[in-house]
Parts: sequence; C-alpha cells; structure tokens
Amino acid sequence: MDDMRPPAGPDRHRQPPGTEPLTARSPLRLRAILSAVALVAAVAAGIAFAVAAARGGGAGPWAAAAVCALVAVIAAADLAVIARRHRA
Repeated sequence: MDDMRPPAGPDRHRQPPGTEPLTARSPLRLRAILSAVALVAAVAAGIAFAVAAARGGGAGPWAAAAVCALVAVIAAADLAVIARRHRA
C-alpha cells in the first residue's frame, strides 16, 4: 500500500499517475491561440459596429459594439490568466 503514494519532495510530480501518457501536453497553448483570435475578432467587429452606429445605424449597432467589447475584455483577461499560469 505504501508504494501507491507519490514520492515526497520536489520530484513528487514527475511521474504521472494512472494511464496518463508521458508526452501529455498542456492545453494552454491552444487556449491562448483561441483567446488571441477572439480578442482580435472582437476588437475588429466592435470597431466596425461602432463606426456603423456613428453613421446613424440606431441602437442595434451600439449594442453589438458593446457585446464585442465585453468579449474582447473577457479574451484579454483569459490571456492574462494564461500568461500567469505559463510563468508558474
């Protein structure tokens, strides 16, 4: 029963438990790419909707620009979290 415990000390996380492959990769890179794409797309769409609203498009484009701004803020926050986790 004692051989089932992970080793103590700094090397205790080196051996993956169970059937996890030794070449397992973190999904942070894919998550960062998706967040970056979402950030760029949301900023571009937000600018386009804001320009359309400024030309007299009514309340609809302003609401769409606000939603795009919210998506951009969430994507930027996600990129900040990813950067912090990557450094750790």
